[in-house]
Amino acid sequence: MDDVLQKIEDRQFFLIAGPCVIENEDVTFEVAETVSALTKKYGVPYVFKSSYKKANRLSKGSYSGPEMSAGLDVLRSVKSKLGLPILTDIHETGEIAPVAEIADILQIPAFLCRQTDLVAGAAKTGKWVNIKKGQFLAPEDMAKIAAKAESQKVMLTERGTTFGYRNLVVDFRSLLIMADTGFPVVFDATHSLQLPGGGGATSTGQPEYVIPMAKAAMAVGINGLFVETHPNPSKALSDAGAMLPLNRMEELIETVLRIREATR
Repeated sequence: MDDVLQKIEDRQFFLIAGPCVIENEDVTFEVAETVSALTKKYGVPYVFKSSYKKANRLSKGSYSGPEMSAGLDVLRSVKSKLGLPILTDIHETGEIAPVAEIADILQIPAFLCRQTDLVAGAAKTGKWVNIKKGQFLAPEDMAKIAAKAESQKVMLTERGTTFGYRNLVVDFRSLLIMADTGFPVVFDATHSLQLPGGGGATSTGQPEYVIPMAKAAMAVGINGLFVETHPNPSKALSDAGAMLPLNRMEELIETVLRIREATR
């Protein structure tokens, strides 16, 4: 785990991937084991991601996860059995300490990126902090957000910008603008293709564009790639309309690595 984090610090390309939310141990481990094997095959540092809680829900009836205690138990198991570093979201300052006991990277969700106490508190743990750029922010604003952390262990993630109603667009200039901060920049290839509220009570997405968008981001220049993936997205309990099928992860990894090699 430490070697992966060191490679992130050394600005090597890395992958963050996993199911949107913890559904059960079977799905969690299937994704973690499959992606871990692929990243070992291709020599890519890998961070496992899944959420114990999805606080940002459009509908009251939407699945929001197993909650913190049960979810952290699953993440602890993935970490101990597979030796993978863990990234997961935090939503309130009270979650920081217990999550930091397990997670190697604390993620600030896009809608919460301006919450000063959350950003500063996460950074004070000494862990890496991944701050997602809010859909409502200009990329230039992220320098101010990152400065709140007062830490060098910060990465900034592009996940699309609100474009009218129920749509997002990616301005690839934002990757370069955020890179000017000196912090690692990550492209979230799946959330950037969400259609917020596109399903009425839920968000949908355009997963058919995940690989092309990831290729474009790699060509522009990124340090990391963020992808949510699931063995059967249509049956997923969260982000069913946006995740990349697990059986396409090798295609994604192989493709972006070819782009990276061509542009080095």
